[in-house]
Amino acid sequence: MIVIVDTRLSTPPYEQIRVQVRDAVAAGELAAGAKLPTVRALADELGLAVNTVARAYRELETDGIIETRGRAGSFVAPQGDAGQQQAQVAAREFVERTRRLGLEDAAAIDLVRAAQRG
Repeated sequence: MIVIVDTRLSTPPYEQIRVQVRDAVAAGELAAGAKLPTVRALADELGLAVNTVARAYRELETDGIIETRGRAGSFVAPQGDAGQQQAQVAAREFVERTRRLGLEDAAAIDLVRAAQRG
């Protein structure tokens, strides 16, 4: 995940982070279930205070864009209606499982296409 904070802007850094993550999710650049960097790691990467990044994450969670799972970290929340959310979760689980099985992404996509025809 690439986030750029410009401290010369009048927009506060936490808001720049919030908007960039929100936009990346809306554009499909961050898929449901994608793990976000820890607050501390992102703060270190951007040269910001931990509380600045924590505020951005809190607001993203309040907006339903991300979800925090305790010590497991923060993840992109499923978006859209209930059916869309379930499909996003199923897709993420499929990708994780096929990767654990050692399949290349292209081979996994071929399996999906075959299942759609079948």
